[in-house]
Amino acid sequence: MISYPKSVKDLIDQLSKLPGIGQKTAQRLALHIINMSQAEVKAMAGALVDAKANTHYCKRCYNLTDEEYCGICKNSKRDFTTVCVVDSPRDLMAIERTREYHGVYHVLHGSISPLDDIGPDDIKIKELLTRIGSESIQEIILANSPTIEGESTAVYLSKLLSSFDLKVTRIAHGVPVGGDLEYADEITLVKAMESRHPL
Repeated sequence: MISYPKSVKDLIDQLSKLPGIGQKTAQRLALHIINMSQAEVKAMAGALVDAKANTHYCKRCYNLTDEEYCGICKNSKRDFTTVCVVDSPRDLMAIERTREYHGVYHVLHGSISPLDDIGPDDIKIKELLTRIGSESIQEIILANSPTIEGESTAVYLSKLLSSFDLKVTRIAHGVPVGGDLEYADEITLVKAMESRHPL
């Protein structure tokens, strides 16, 4: 049986290690990369190496940055009294795309998950408490993902933060705009009912 050369197989293997990339997608990407020009491949490889070498966590909020502080923490127009707690930089970017939130963030880099051996000390909770103690924060918005792990992390944080003199809120969860109720799962519907408000 004829197969790909070793160099192509190695590329497919590396690409298939990426999240959400199965063997067929990795194969398609590998063949696309091989058909790119040498200059394009070098630019892609350079971007990978550069991103890995120069990207680190912001000293304040733990968002990704290539400087000491991220662009949000360096922006003096942001409201530093309100901190939105998110699980990952992807969640932060999703909220930023709304252009409706003008506070700052704290990125936990994960959720508490005993099944995966991830406890409170494995994510950036201590760093959040340090910020609360040293900054003039008035409100913490818990925007953890609506998963079992995200919910348990939010509950843990709300109990932890109850001893501080600040407002702790949780983003609402429910049926997405344009979604059909028949396709919503039970947890989403429960959250939607809990978050109902008068018209």
